[in-house]
Amino acid sequence: MANELCLDILGTSFVITADEDEAYLKKVLAQFTAAVNNTQKISGIKDPLNIAILTGFLLCDEFNKTKEQLDAEREASGVAQDEERMLLEWEGQEVEERTLRLISKLEQALNLFGNDKHI
Repeated sequence: MANELCLDILGTSFVITADEDEAYLKKVLAQFTAAVNNTQKISGIKDPLNIAILTGFLLCDEFNKTKEQLDAEREASGVAQDEERMLLEWEGQEVEERTLRLISKLEQALNLFGNDKHI
């Protein structure tokens, strides 16, 4: 269901329509408004267009840094998962080898006692 949201930022007002929940749209608007206010405060820029452009640039910068951090964490996690998988495979091989040695020893013991049936 489409929702409408009235934006009033930097002296410009307009309505947007989006397929997002109204609470979500208000949350995004509050975040953008805070970003615009922060840009005005730290830059001292007065022109609304320049503030909007700089805010957009800073938000894209933040987005990309967050994405790179998440990608690095995923990659590190993937390496950890690969190492864990390799360890499990090695442990599986070790268990198989030990089992085969045990079976061999059991067969030898059974043969010593006159039982030539194989397990």
